Amino acid sequence: MNESVLSLPAVLTFAATDPTSGAGLQADLLALASMGCYPLSVVTALTVQDTAGVESFLAIDPDWVADQARCILEDMPVAAFKMGMLGSTEIVTVVAEVVSDYPDVPLVLDPVMGSGRGDEFAGDDMVSAIRELLVPQSTVVTPNIPELRRLAGEDDNDDVSLADCAQILLDSGCEYVLVTGTHDSTADVVNTLYHRGGVLRADTWQRLPGSYHGSGCTLASALAANLARGLDIGDAVYEAQDYTWQALAHAFRPGMGQYLPDRLFWARNGASEDDK
Repeated sequence: MNESVLSLPAVLTFAATDPTSGAGLQADLLALASMGCYPLSVVTALTVQDTAGVESFLAIDPDWVADQARCILEDMPVAAFKMGMLGSTEIVTVVAEVVSDYPDVPLVLDPVMGSGRGDEFAGDDMVSAIRELLVPQSTVVTPNIPELRRLAGEDDNDDVSLADCAQILLDSGCEYVLVTGTHDSTADVVNTLYHRGGVLRADTWQRLPGSYHGSGCTLASALAANLARGLDIGDAVYEAQDYTWQALAHAFRPGMGQYLPDRLFWARNGASEDDK
């Protein structure tokens, strides 16, 4: 037996499939493996999509979602949870019940509510369920600015600051909120990590040209991997951002839609160096 493989920390992701592997479950698996973890998965929904956008999706029966998770968790130790698109209010409820049995396992919540093209994945009832049932159990919530405002219940009120919106989530019970600035109008992308004492860190990254599919999935998965590997929150957040930026900087366009992050950029860089 290869003990080095068996010793990899396992991360369990709850997400919808993406046939392009640009986002969703397949993207999570790529990022987790790339970051030195053993990826485990629970399918929450099936999608029909390409690199341009999502045509339709089918949420999995909630009991099947719970059974997938419990079967794995009764067999293998899990070092972190990662939540992506959950598919329905009922799935949010059963997933929240499952993870409540593992309060010591770090949980990274990527509150996916729609695609980059604007395809809607979550109605108001589902957003409320995420806010009430999953945010309080989360170690880190990783919303972009529109997701943050909607999750805080302030999507129609621009007078409420991003810091105040983050505080609403912190007051509900999560430990940290990492707000990504990709949807802001700033020259560079500024990602800000909030905790109950205020801003823990703010990192500035060059804004890359183009439109990318799966950047949020990549960041949240990388963060979950870093927490599973035992990094402290500051280092885990910075290294996840750096990995994501590099994956986007090496992105490629296999179809007619968005660019896809290259989550194995480091392997290809190493190969090209060896060829010199």
